Amino acid sequence: MHVIVVGCGRVGSELAARLDQEGHTTFIIDKNIASFRRLPPNFTGSSLEGLGFDRDCLKAAGVEHADALAAVTSGDNSNILTARIAKETFEVPKVVARIYDPKRAEIYRRLGISTVATVTWTTEQAMRRLFDTEAKPDWIDSNGQFALLERGVPEALIGHRYSALQSNFEPVLLTRGTTTRRYSAEIVIQDGDILHFLIERDNIAALDATISRMGDHHK
Repeated sequence: MHVIVVGCGRVGSELAARLDQEGHTTFIIDKNIASFRRLPPNFTGSSLEGLGFDRDCLKAAGVEHADALAAVTSGDNSNILTARIAKETFEVPKVVARIYDPKRAEIYRRLGISTVATVTWTTEQAMRRLFDTEAKPDWIDSNGQFALLERGVPEALIGHRYSALQSNFEPVLLTRGTTTRRYSAEIVIQDGDILHFLIERDNIAALDATISRMGDHHK
């Protein structure tokens, strides 16, 4: 997959290195060319000096065929502007923005932009937002039998109650914006919702197949 990372600070450089290591075509943008020194020597992706909200810069990074974009600079406004341009102008399927003000998260979620507050941000959090089925579980029990993991929901499921979707897997928690609550069968799925499942590790592939199938069924 082709992924663009905007911002080559600690988070951006770690994320770009992780994406590159996992085989994704990675392009990182930063206004300060010296920031690219944070990238590891074995980084095989591409880098570009510039601003992430500059359309020409994004085009040079391949935004028109990008599968995902993460805006992780140190500025809220820059990240959101970059994310909105990627989402609304270039229709990048997966977009995530780092924010310092968690109170803004609900506003951005309504725009279809996943956000993570800086106090909870990790590279793993970014991977979960960009690639739901590729992220590692949040927790695995000592025997390696059970796993707690989060999954986004297909766009086609928005507006449906998860309980009506005939799944053998029931979530235990739901994250909406900056709030996580216990899952209820009557909750109507909204854009940007994250479901948390506690399941046997052997069933992870079956869970992903089920969610994909439900999304196809309700298109």
